[in-house]
Amino acid sequence: MAKGRPRAFNIETALDQALDLFWRKGYEGTTISDLTEAMGINTPSLYKAFGNKEQLFLRILDRYAEGPAAYMMDAFKQTTARGMIEALLYGAAHATTDPATPGGCLTIHGAISTGEAGQAVKHELDARRAGGEAAMRERFKQAQTEGEIPLDVDADRLAAFYSTVFQGLAVQGGAGASESKLRHVVDMALQLWPGSPE
Repeated sequence: MAKGRPRAFNIETALDQALDLFWRKGYEGTTISDLTEAMGINTPSLYKAFGNKEQLFLRILDRYAEGPAAYMMDAFKQTTARGMIEALLYGAAHATTDPATPGGCLTIHGAISTGEAGQAVKHELDARRAGGEAAMRERFKQAQTEGEIPLDVDADRLAAFYSTVFQGLAVQGGAGASESKLRHVVDMALQLWPGSPE
């Protein structure tokens, strides 16, 4: 029995090219033709290696989370809730304005530019963002039990506030705001941290 022909492309390189393309154009703005051209493969090879466009995008989201957006996971490793928020927001100010990558955030940009045809992808992006806010909320509740945050602070509202700031940084970064401008926004947001001097 004859063996199948080996793949004539590097999967890791192809995924990086797809990540860059989805990041710049969003899910719906990226066509299969765009992907095959950027990845240097033909359509049958794309489907065989990665499945359909939706499956490829979901794989790209994981690659993004482990690569350019790894600062988010690192932020949650901080020993204090305040340290977590600082790392998350300053990390976003840098990552969303890094000249070495497309501006903004892949997950935010992907959701904003996703319409009816990409509802499954939009639901996944919404679920990931909601999961991030939920993790933030749980970290704040933990900080309350540890005495870092006063017990009379509403952890739900605090998480909603900082989650909104975080997402706003991504939108502004994608619109061309400088890292310096976004860091000033973070400075102001941190002044509202419970217990911060007025």
